[in-house]
Amino acid sequence: MKKIFLYLSLLSISIGGLNAKIKLPTILADNMVLQQESLVSIWGEASPNKKITVFSNWDQKKYTTLSKEDGSWILKIMTPAAGGPYELNISDGELLKLSNILIGEVWFCSGQSNMEMPIKGFKYSPVEGANNLILKAKPNLPIRIYTAQRSYSKKSQTDCKGSWQINDSEGVSSASATAYFFAKCLQEVMDVPVGIVVSSHGASKMEAWMSESSLKSFKNEISMEHLYNEENPELPYLKACMLRKAMMDPFLNFKIKGLIWYQGEADVSTPQLYHQLMKAFVSDIRDSFGQGEFPFYYVQIAPYRYKGENLKESALLREVQMQCMAEIPNSGMVVTMDIASQANNIHPSQKKEVGERLAYWALSKTYGKKDISYSGPIYKSMEIKDGKAYLTFDHEALGLAPFEVELKGFEIAGQDQIFYPAKAMVIRKENGKLVVSSDLVQAPVAVRYCFRNYEIGNLINTMGLPASPFRTDHWPIE
Repeated sequence: MKKIFLYLSLLSISIGGLNAKIKLPTILADNMVLQQESLVSIWGEASPNKKITVFSNWDQKKYTTLSKEDGSWILKIMTPAAGGPYELNISDGELLKLSNILIGEVWFCSGQSNMEMPIKGFKYSPVEGANNLILKAKPNLPIRIYTAQRSYSKKSQTDCKGSWQINDSEGVSSASATAYFFAKCLQEVMDVPVGIVVSSHGASKMEAWMSESSLKSFKNEISMEHLYNEENPELPYLKACMLRKAMMDPFLNFKIKGLIWYQGEADVSTPQLYHQLMKAFVSDIRDSFGQGEFPFYYVQIAPYRYKGENLKESALLREVQMQCMAEIPNSGMVVTMDIASQANNIHPSQKKEVGERLAYWALSKTYGKKDISYSGPIYKSMEIKDGKAYLTFDHEALGLAPFEVELKGFEIAGQDQIFYPAKAMVIRKENGKLVVSSDLVQAPVAVRYCFRNYEIGNLINTMGLPASPFRTDHWPIE
């Protein structure tokens, strides 16, 4: 009797497998946004060797393919110019309908807690303007938010838990604040639907988001032993590849316009390693998506009073983040030196400024919007004359500001490499140059600006964008 029962059970499982319904990844669902005027992928699972038909009502066309022996299938369809809502009908003989689809601009948004932080904030960490934004959220505003749930894996995954939310109070409340303000700015300026795919994890290190192949040249610095052990590692968001496999790999078929990134706080103790990891990460993730050298816009970490003995550990990380902007093609960096008003809170509340500054990069460099500033001042050169340092910058817009006002955060040193607080001012009679000096340094050779863990600067350009911290020297930092 037991044998008969076991046989019938196995037969039931076998029949069930042969008649498996189409299964789609969570990123392909009602309310999604697809990238406009692009060849986008639609994929999923079905019974083996099954004819799959996809019908899109924007072009009234049918697209077909056969599922493989393992049941997987993928095909590509062409999207129109921005618009919607539309429907997709997917069938293997049994119909699966996706509705309320918008066509527009799609951006992937990733990083650690400052990207993860929702509009409603974290405990003890608010987001400015959150209550009003949630209250006034309009469901018909064409912004859609997909948020991936936290997960970890030693093996590459094809799907993860998550869902698309519309722009109602519930959806806005739980949306990444940085990503949402970015999307809102794009939508208002371009007047097209915008979709953001948010996959982030608080406290995560860079290597957790990287693939095994991209880390091969870092085998002396980064261990991957945990991937081959039976035990699950502690703090998996700090371990190589664990987030990449679980929270990025499932989206590699999904067509995106670009990627915004807010991460680095977990890596302040290893800035030089981070410098190389970041470049390898961007190169690898572009290769993995297979969509060319798409835009990569990122946020320089904000001032914060880290507890390490080195008062400049995060300054060194911000320095390499700035260097990466010149070394990574089609990239741009947002500066946040002016918004961290709480020295002991690593989550600045002014996420609107961060998201909109990321949008300035996208609107200018990706979408060709003219007559806007997308970067604050970036140090260019220094001239020493009559005991004073005269500094010039890129991205000054119509000049440096504030004008004829003493600036904060500047230090100056001579050959003895001892830095003293400096007087710094943008001076009219010097053609608007920034002049730095100190009575304690008669023959200056080096200037630093906000080159500490926590220092709030006020140097901006005339469009109000803050200058990146910098140093003119290359002296060892103890």
